[in-house]
Amino acid sequence: MTKNEARQVSPIVELARRDPAAAAAELRVITARNPADAGAHRMLGRLLRQLGRDEEAARAEMDAVRAAARDPRMIAIAQALLANDLPAAEAGLRERLSAQPTDVAAIRMMAELAGRLGRYRDAENLLRRAIELAPAFTAAQANLATVLYKQNRFAEAGEVLEQVLAQDPANVSSRNLLAATLGRIGDYDEALAIYGELVQTFPDHAKLRMSYGHLLKTVGRLEDSIAAYRHALAAEPHLGEVWWSLANLKTVTFDDADIAAMEAALAAEVSDEDAFHLHFALGKAFGDRKSAETSFRHYAAANAIRSRELAYDPDTTTRQVDRVIEILTPEFLAQHHGVGDPAPDPIFILGLPRAGSTLLEQILASHSAVEGTMELPDIPAIAMREAKVWAGAAAGGDPRDWPGAVAAMEPQRFAALGAEFLERTRVQRKTGRPFYIDKLPNNWSYAGLIHLILPNAKIIDARRNPMDCCFSNFRQHFAKGQAFTYALGHIGRYYADYVRAMDHYDRVLPGRIHRVIHERLLDDPEGEVRAMLAYLGLPFEEACLAFHRNTRAVRTASSEQVRRPINRDGVDQWEPYAQWLGPLRDALGDLVETYADRPA
Repeated sequence: MTKNEARQVSPIVELARRDPAAAAAELRVITARNPADAGAHRMLGRLLRQLGRDEEAARAEMDAVRAAARDPRMIAIAQALLANDLPAAEAGLRERLSAQPTDVAAIRMMAELAGRLGRYRDAENLLRRAIELAPAFTAAQANLATVLYKQNRFAEAGEVLEQVLAQDPANVSSRNLLAATLGRIGDYDEALAIYGELVQTFPDHAKLRMSYGHLLKTVGRLEDSIAAYRHALAAEPHLGEVWWSLANLKTVTFDDADIAAMEAALAAEVSDEDAFHLHFALGKAFGDRKSAETSFRHYAAANAIRSRELAYDPDTTTRQVDRVIEILTPEFLAQHHGVGDPAPDPIFILGLPRAGSTLLEQILASHSAVEGTMELPDIPAIAMREAKVWAGAAAGGDPRDWPGAVAAMEPQRFAALGAEFLERTRVQRKTGRPFYIDKLPNNWSYAGLIHLILPNAKIIDARRNPMDCCFSNFRQHFAKGQAFTYALGHIGRYYADYVRAMDHYDRVLPGRIHRVIHERLLDDPEGEVRAMLAYLGLPFEEACLAFHRNTRAVRTASSEQVRRPINRDGVDQWEPYAQWLGPLRDALGDLVETYADRPA
């Protein structure tokens, strides 16, 4: 607001205290004379809300947003955001909000900046403030839904999206996000219906077709999924993620034309994101053709791009395991025996990705007492939140040090966190079965926390031969959350730290975690399944051996593999690439030789 505008509105402030209706009438005159006066529009909106004239207030609030968007200072900030000059954008926004703290357009832009920096909680708070000031600001509501989705708070995101679509039913981006959100909470039929309508309306929208293909894959409609991906490539042949999505089905074999198309896309100097997806897909294509050298060259190129982007530090995982061993001693665990929520409902399947956890989930989800859900993000979210709070209270604390946070917790906190997990995951439970599975592999990092907050929950460690498991990770692109997988040495160290943590739990909590060795499961499916069910306290059911007939939705990269009977196709796939895997072997050390001799 200019000094002239401030002088003009200031008397209105006094009038608004005495006579809001008269002040609103004056503001209508001011905004009619100067439609670019965003401050006057905002004040008019507040007064109209106060007077109960909500529809008029909504129009005034949006007039304020439009006026702010045309302000040259705001245009300059928007240009800085567009150029990804975040320091300049932040400086401009802070100056703007210092002068006009209720400028919802500026608040929304500050939220966008926070989101780009990964500060999603800050972005959420800013967007909620913008909506509080301008309830009709649907763009801010849509942004809030996106921020909630990125925090894995899918049920909340869905509620916000329903509000957005009630006001703007034709909002395509919100309908697309709603479909993705419904898929994340297991409402697959409704999600498919929305995607089906959207692809009919926008038949050549490649990324929309790709999202549709992902969900079709999840529910087991393989041919329809392939058709959706192929349709997307017809619209955008250079879209690397679609090529990788086809490769990631594991059942698709690329022909010469496919390989030529991917190589042509790489030659066209595509973005890094397209490039690493294309390299991963070509790695799979040449691997299928037994061209190990060419295949490895593409895998190495893909991983190099992702490794540069993610900048994973393997020391962070090593330090966390060190803290687990330091803090979760037999004495500490004895002092905290049974402090968590007593519910026995969750079954945690953990380990490394590509270790057979999806197969175990599919087997157990074929039992009449067990519901399969998906990889749930709630345990890491709870652990990192508690660590961050503890670090803020403890000078010099590490915001990732959940063992340190656990050591400082009051006993009643453990039960509260267990109850929170049960409540957060309730939306994923669609049947009346008494037990349900959380199959997030990375939960091995938090196994001690799981034990403390849910002492009656079951924990299953899925373990696979280190060379097969680690090289399978190197060949796999993950959408998020697996930054350790993009360098052979990093993968080997991560596997070694995982084994070190599990060995510690075996010592301090003997029998607490049931281990399933993948190769033993392949050799003796019935024996291993019976042992696993006995650990869970469940009777054997033949359906568990016919898991491949289970039509449940599966979200992971192994979705098509677990729809087939047990087989040994994945065993020793690293061997043709052995000459290039020295960094992996070095990082694994004696784990390669001693794996078969380790106790289950």
